[in-house]
Amino acid sequence: MKDFRTYILGLCGKKEGYEVEFKGAKGGFPGSFWDTYSAFANTAGGIIVLGIIEKNHRFKPDGFDEETINKYKKTFWDSAHNPQKVSVCLLKEEDVIVDRYTDGSFILIFKIPRAPFDSKPVYIDGNPKNAYRRNHEGDYICTQAEISRMYAEADLLVHPLDSTILKNYHLEKDFDQPTINQYRQLFKLRQPRHAWNALDDMEFLRKIEAWREDRETGESGFTLAGVLMFGTEEAIHDAAPNYFVDYREKMSPDPRVRYTDRLYPDGTWVPNLFQFYTRVLEKLYHAIPVKFKLEGDGRVDETPAHESLREAVCNSLIHCQWRMLEGVVIERYPDHLYFSNPGTMLITVEEFFEGGHSICRNRILQKMFIVFGRGERLGSGADIISQGWKENNWPEPEIKEHFGPNTDRVELTLRLSSVSAPITEQGSESSVKSSVKSSVKIVQAMRENAHITAAELTLMLGISERAIYKNIAKLRDAGIIRRKGSDIAGEWEVLK
Repeated sequence: MKDFRTYILGLCGKKEGYEVEFKGAKGGFPGSFWDTYSAFANTAGGIIVLGIIEKNHRFKPDGFDEETINKYKKTFWDSAHNPQKVSVCLLKEEDVIVDRYTDGSFILIFKIPRAPFDSKPVYIDGNPKNAYRRNHEGDYICTQAEISRMYAEADLLVHPLDSTILKNYHLEKDFDQPTINQYRQLFKLRQPRHAWNALDDMEFLRKIEAWREDRETGESGFTLAGVLMFGTEEAIHDAAPNYFVDYREKMSPDPRVRYTDRLYPDGTWVPNLFQFYTRVLEKLYHAIPVKFKLEGDGRVDETPAHESLREAVCNSLIHCQWRMLEGVVIERYPDHLYFSNPGTMLITVEEFFEGGHSICRNRILQKMFIVFGRGERLGSGADIISQGWKENNWPEPEIKEHFGPNTDRVELTLRLSSVSAPITEQGSESSVKSSVKSSVKIVQAMRENAHITAAELTLMLGISERAIYKNIAKLRDAGIIRRKGSDIAGEWEVLK
């Protein structure tokens, strides 16, 4: 069986893991063909082979001659272009392949692509309720919830999910002021001369579309994106009742230990997306065995692996379907990192890894991350994620989709090398210049926020936490800064 499936996949230019469905067709063109066509189109695509019966992992040909194959090809194309039979024709001429089995009989192969998100649901017999999806057991009729989700996704380009205007939300009551302050500080450090720095909070939030006006309806107010990014826990749950973000570390070899560290909405912090992003990224940086690299004679504190992590976290949050029943899950294991978010991919896996293809479910959230230097605007971000792993000779990123009646999920796995890269402490003129530049930015940040933390400085400067602490130690020794009070409750004082 494996060899024959591999042969079919090779014939169609597909990799292992791509689904193949064999259908006998002695009695005529099979009616179940269109159920499977719809199911493959509405999930991840697949291959249908006519003229072969598979039973108990054994294959038996139907014995088609060339005349029968030509007849079935005509039947297919006539039906595929009939909107009363199928809602959209997805195949091109090269997607229909005629081949011969070992006994000389003919087989007919159809490469069914994943339907574009704005063509779903793909349904048959002129009725949207006759839409199918695929699971491991075969084709099943879609639930009304699944159909509704696909129609909502098809409207994304016109009405992005996170652009929804929420009623009766207020800046003072529903937004976390420390989060807004931290976000604006990151923006100012990245673009110190930008005109938006002079705006008050409300005007700044308008610029990044946390508040917007719909020209078609005349409605105005805070957006779902704004509340998710900056809101209080109560405001977020009112806007998205199933919202949940969860980071888990599972580093113990003891299976009885569920996790060794966890970050989730437990009432001890404000669980909006900005706070989750900053806290999780700080924890994930410790997972990378590469601390920094050398570029020529100069030390570079942040490597492509760090950029890959940032992009992976951003991707999970930006492409999440926040109205589904489940939330974002990020997990750290000794040998790999796992990212999972509700929703389906809006492009194929092949397009994702090619890069350069950008369809975003939450356009405003993407903009909010781009504004302070995070989130890839040109494509899916996969090229950035892959680059950091490729540079360290780690396994290629793995991405999978799971389709379910209540929630669909996208899963990204980043496997780590078990051998840490060597940490080198060579210095040079360029590395000294880099350190001086970082020190100036640290002092500037402390002047603006005396309570700033090392984790926040790590995100602001885009360098490792270790580098932050080394710069702080040098500034203290030079008498430029000092710490007043405890490490937790104290504050920084700039002396010079």
